[in-house]
Amino acid sequence: MAASDIPATLVLEDGSVFRGRSVGSSGQRAFELVFHTGMTGYQEILTDPSYCGQAVVMTYPQIGNYGCQPQADESDRCWASAMIMRQLTPCTSSWTAEQSLQEYFLDRDVMAMDGVDTRELTLILRTKGAQRAIISTDTDDVDALLTLVRAHPSLDNRDLASEVSCKQSYSWSEGLPDTETWEPSDLHEGAPKLVCYDFGIKRNILRNLVSAGFAPVVVPANTPATDVMAMNPSAVFLSNGPGDPAAVTSAIKAVGELVAADMPLFGICLGHQILALALGGRTYKMKFGHHGANHPVVEPASGRIDISSQNHGFAVDADSLVGTGLEVSHYNGNDQTVAGLQHSSKPVFSVQYHPEGAPGPHDPEHLFQRFKALLAEPAAS
Repeated sequence: MAASDIPATLVLEDGSVFRGRSVGSSGQRAFELVFHTGMTGYQEILTDPSYCGQAVVMTYPQIGNYGCQPQADESDRCWASAMIMRQLTPCTSSWTAEQSLQEYFLDRDVMAMDGVDTRELTLILRTKGAQRAIISTDTDDVDALLTLVRAHPSLDNRDLASEVSCKQSYSWSEGLPDTETWEPSDLHEGAPKLVCYDFGIKRNILRNLVSAGFAPVVVPANTPATDVMAMNPSAVFLSNGPGDPAAVTSAIKAVGELVAADMPLFGICLGHQILALALGGRTYKMKFGHHGANHPVVEPASGRIDISSQNHGFAVDADSLVGTGLEVSHYNGNDQTVAGLQHSSKPVFSVQYHPEGAPGPHDPEHLFQRFKALLAEPAAS
């Protein structure tokens, strides 16, 4: 499908204006605008619930080369509001593709535009921070669009996790594909029950948990700790998700109670931040966040460096962890922000990045096996 000739206008809250070509759905949407440094993974980005309320600038100049296929979806819909590109590829070259990226945009009602100087746009976001922005194919009236975008709420203090979470509990049994047949692997015999809080959970996280030896049961974000304990799980997992972690107050309360009950626990991304808040730490909004597939993460205790996939706009304040029982286990190699936590006496740990992304290509996947091994360790005295 050829790209349309419909013009699109992008206006940032600082007054910056970018004009390009609409290559997705028509209309008008406001959002927080962030940039992503990955060369691939556009379909996973679009369907990651962590991007709820945001649009993504892709820094790699040509996007869409290998098309789209259902197996790459991380959820059952697109959560990102829009995608901004230098160029949407004019052809789809992979034999695995079932549709082009533009067809995918249109089928999933995603606004998109190309013909944009994404280098200049990214520099604005790096210099001034993540910006509220608006994209429109309905009007080119910059003053009107600027008024709308400046009235658009920020992601601060917004509990988006509850918006994207499942409404009812469900079980998951599909593991990672077999390397020979590429068929999904099955649940391990006798796999322990793992309750997974859905703050915006990705399917590939669940696949990794199955392959690590768990039997996941996914529950809504607002599930009380008493309900979780009544399910008699062997451990609890805290998923990734969008928005401000401090706004997810019901989950913060539940996690604090689960830790106090000595429940083995592993958190990723938003789940990592909620863990810190549950034990008395603080989080803060980053200037432009981490969104990409090439972030080095350092584990000082072992000297190990993993290349990680990251997607977050908030971070844990290291200075706030005194007296919480949590210790910094990993830090980001680029800016030394907190990238991992471990409790000094309880079977609890978390990471700010996405081990299921494993862009190294397998670097952080070992954390799922570490979580499983945690169940066999004796409790600290």
